[in-house]
Amino acid sequence: MIRTAWALGGRRELEDLRLRAWAHMLGFRGHFSTKTRRYSTTLGALRTARAEWRRLQAITARNEADNRPTDAETGETTLVLAHWTFAGTGLTRGEEWLAATLTPASGTEGEPTHA
Repeated sequence: MIRTAWALGGRRELEDLRLRAWAHMLGFRGHFSTKTRRYSTTLGALRTARAEWRRLQAITARNEADNRPTDAETGETTLVLAHWTFAGTGLTRGEEWLAATLTPASGTEGEPTHA
């Protein structure tokens, strides 16, 4: 459908329909939160399921922590690195070049170019 809309959008007699400007939207069924309740689950149900899953994960982690032996019992230690150094700011020369080459040509922002 996208390819057909793009091809038809190149025809002079259909130019006023702006098919090329909207071709990328074909197959998209609207904003994710505007779906019907019969079609899929609701966002409220997703939030509730996610909160329940996180609650169960926290309980499981707490239970595992209660049953774990301490470092003194196992003889293991934890190495903590607490030394930070300032590496600098800005882009490297390569990043500056890449940013400069990726800048879109003037007049092409927003609308597809026309042949």
